[in-house]
Amino acid sequence: MTEEVWMGTWRPHRPRGPIMALYSSPGPKYLIPPTTGFMKHTPTKLRAPAYSFRGAPMLLAENCSPGPRYNVNPKILRTGKDLGPAYSILGRYHSKTMLTPGPGDYFPEKSTKYVFDSAPSHSISARTKTFRVDSTPGPAAYMLPMVMGPNTVGKVSQPSFSIKGRSKLGSFSDDLHKTPGPAAYHQTDVQVTKFKAPQYTMAARVEPPGDKTLKPGPGAHSPEKVTLTKPCAPAVTFGIKHSDYMIPLVVDVE
Repeated sequence: MTEEVWMGTWRPHRPRGPIMALYSSPGPKYLIPPTTGFMKHTPTKLRAPAYSFRGAPMLLAENCSPGPRYNVNPKILRTGKDLGPAYSILGRYHSKTMLTPGPGDYFPEKSTKYVFDSAPSHSISARTKTFRVDSTPGPAAYMLPMVMGPNTVGKVSQPSFSIKGRSKLGSFSDDLHKTPGPAAYHQTDVQVTKFKAPQYTMAARVEPPGDKTLKPGPGAHSPEKVTLTKPCAPAVTFGIKHSDYMIPLVVDVE
């Protein structure tokens, strides 16, 4: 049995969080911002001016600038084209048609009161819509202040007395102790402490158990309908009791 060489309560165990020593990365040296270059320079150091080297500029294409090779039309001057009148064959120009009033749409006879002086004239028309929404109160909406009683406005009122009922506070009927009266107690039932008397109840009539299905009565049967089991129903005829051709039986009694 080997002796434990560990001191205290510490024992080897798995790390609870990530440790940089467990990874194969170069280490935390890349976490420090660089002190050289222009991009991502460390803010704790001064950054020296940086210059960039660019390549030679791209050669321009031959046709990007025509130069003096313009084929200028000799008829174009600095003031415009120097040409004679020229006509072209085109279709008829379509103009937008606008509806304009005709001579019959004007009423010059009605312009007299606008051109010449005329006396004032008044017209009778229906009530305007603005009158319906007018919320101005009328004369009946106002009420004159009272001139009698204690609530007069701008007047000196005489002392007035009011007739009021007797106050229950401090009266002879005022219960200062708030004690219950005789009617506040309930009478104890006698049957609680003494023998209980027999009691009878009135219940409905008890029906004996039996068959409650509907049974057919005498009128539900039809004995005359026997044609289901016999050739015909019984028929009664009226005739003589004895035949005229039958010899009667004579018995001699000596």
